[in-house]
Amino acid sequence: MAALSLSPRALYEEVAELLRQRIFTRELEPGSWIDELKIAEAYGISRTPLREALKVLAAEGLVTMKVRRGAYVTEVSERDLADVYHLLGLLEADAAGVVASAATSAQIEILQSLHHELEASAKPGKQDRERFFEINERFHMRLLEIANNRWRDQMVADLRKVMKLNRHNSLLKSGRIEESLNEHGALMAAILARDPTLARQRMQEHFRNGLQAANQTGPQNA
Repeated sequence: MAALSLSPRALYEEVAELLRQRIFTRELEPGSWIDELKIAEAYGISRTPLREALKVLAAEGLVTMKVRRGAYVTEVSERDLADVYHLLGLLEADAAGVVASAATSAQIEILQSLHHELEASAKPGKQDRERFFEINERFHMRLLEIANNRWRDQMVADLRKVMKLNRHNSLLKSGRIEESLNEHGALMAAILARDPTLARQRMQEHFRNGLQAANQTGPQNA
């Protein structure tokens, strides 16, 4: 395998991002051992920046370091998943309440536009699961951006990285895409009505239902 050309930013950060994406796409599967020598050779780097990158991923919860055994892609247990969804529900529900009460009309229009994109990606017969995930992520990130609390944003970013370890099969539950879309619609209705209490409730319901779907489709879901 030819060595990859890496960008000028800190080498370990570049390596961490490359590995992060391989983990999210399940090229490196949960529980799998990370072969440091093979990866260092593939990237044309020494093991020092690779080990620094693994420390970053370990701090994010994506990699688990085992004494005398090396680094492994983290396996998320049902308890881990429940804890992550619970915290995300609380944090993003709080953000939804802020948006419902304080967002400008222009900001709400942006969310509404993203919701329309989500609807388009979920049309019967034309469902694009990967696009649905991508737009859904943008919707949630934009809502957090509008709510404007950098400490909450950082916590959510870290939790969502762990959630992504199990995310990609969560919509395999029959009808889950439609359910998720309806939940987004209910959330948008609460935001448009400027009802922060209802917006918080709708967001928490969205995460509770997402966790239920993840559990029903097996240990590889979120």
